[in-house]
Amino acid sequence: MIWLKPITEDNWKEASRLSVGKEQQAFLDTPTGILARGYVYRNNNARVLSIVNETAIVGLALIRNLDEEPACYDLQQFMIDQRYQKQGYGAQALKQIVSLLQSEGAYDCIEVCVHQNNAPALRLFQAAGFADTGYIDDAAPDCLNLMYYFQ
Repeated sequence: MIWLKPITEDNWKEASRLSVGKEQQAFLDTPTGILARGYVYRNNNARVLSIVNETAIVGLALIRNLDEEPACYDLQQFMIDQRYQKQGYGAQALKQIVSLLQSEGAYDCIEVCVHQNNAPALRLFQAAGFADTGYIDDAAPDCLNLMYYFQ
């Protein structure tokens, strides 16, 4: 079982020590970079959530509000530490993030941009109900924009 918890002055150092394997580093920011983005996007209701199991922080998620078209929640970064991958934590955390954002009700969808070569992330998001929009952002032409619409 996992929980989503805010990053605080008591846990940010633990969160900053997370890492992913070499093959995933090109697709994600560092944990410190994710924490910094959360600060930079604070005017867009950005928040960095820790993904916690019974004993440790196992991952991070950065979510912000995106008021330009398409107005939605933007799941900008989502990572599970390499020591905790392939244990179901990513799927559990994603399900909880969807539920949390749906209950907030500010938007009717969540967008995530995933590099086309990041097959594990694409499988995870598609299994959770995210679908390719077909939109290609000129700033990220190698990425697929996936959207999840709340029921």
